[in-house]
Amino acid sequence: MPLAFLDDFRSAPVVKTLLGELQAQVAALGRPIKIMEVCGTHTMAISRHGIRQAAPREIGLISGPGCPVCVTSNRDIDTFLELAALPDVITATFGDMVRVPGTRNGLAEARGQGADVRVVYSTLDALDLARKHPGRDVIFFGVGFETTAPTVAAAVAQAMQEGLDNFFVQSAHKVVPPALEALANTPGLALDAFLCPGHVSAIIGPQAYEPAASEHGIPCVIAGFEPVDILQSLIMIVEQVRKGRAAVEVQYSRGVRRDGNPAATELLASVFEPCDAEWRGIGVIPGSGLALREEYAAHDASRKYDIDVSWSREPSGCICGAILTGLKAPADCRLFAGACTPEHPVGPCMVSSEGTCAAYFQYEL
Repeated sequence: MPLAFLDDFRSAPVVKTLLGELQAQVAALGRPIKIMEVCGTHTMAISRHGIRQAAPREIGLISGPGCPVCVTSNRDIDTFLELAALPDVITATFGDMVRVPGTRNGLAEARGQGADVRVVYSTLDALDLARKHPGRDVIFFGVGFETTAPTVAAAVAQAMQEGLDNFFVQSAHKVVPPALEALANTPGLALDAFLCPGHVSAIIGPQAYEPAASEHGIPCVIAGFEPVDILQSLIMIVEQVRKGRAAVEVQYSRGVRRDGNPAATELLASVFEPCDAEWRGIGVIPGSGLALREEYAAHDASRKYDIDVSWSREPSGCICGAILTGLKAPADCRLFAGACTPEHPVGPCMVSSEGTCAAYFQYEL
């Protein structure tokens, strides 16, 4: 991080005031504090704005499983690659997934070998592909948290309404609260607080994090994405820890309502149901995934196609899993910035625009 940039950032009046208040709270606490952000956008903002360097050294900011592309297991990626290789199939996904390597190759390589892989900007684009190609199955790779999953639910419901029997979803969707539960029980992690995701929270509301606070005694603050949002949130977290409180607080009040987005959550619940899901680095978390309900089974790719990926494995030498659980930092990986770069990624944390390794590589080398 260029020192001149940090000096400019720290000297901005509002930032200077917030850093002073943060320093005072940390001094009153009298010990180091470990805070995990569980949002890829926060990870990027912290690195981009030099917040890690500007904050008091007693504050340890570590990145968690906040990048949906990164937490997608190799088994799920390999399954979609096998679907892409099927004849007369069009597969559709968002851009980041194309460059994520699976066990044998990635979607970019599969496309170069003849697979029909389309990059779409919304699930409605994938739905339109199904309308334009009635003789071919269109399979959308559903990767994302509660932020994007409602749009996929809407597309599935629309496909059912229109009778588009060639539109399918391969769901690798995940929900955030069960992951916080798993992290709270991770040996050796010893977190003091969670910096909770703004976008996800706008859908599910603050109450979703109550178990982390009430059952595990871990303070949670839902933060916005500007530097001042994050600094204000850190102040709120340190104050909670200093006072021995563990509550769910909302700094991002301009974007998060107490009840979240009821219309989105109702749509989500009507099309999907909870299922167990595998998270890279964490393993299988009960109830953390989203599977299509029986009523929408006709649009579930996993029910139509029996794909065997028993050969799937994680990339050799990659520690993305440990990075996603906050047990390691990118610099701890022997591949980081050497064998693994954004141009030639080994693991997903270097690929995604929300990935921890990509953030460190771009802003903290």
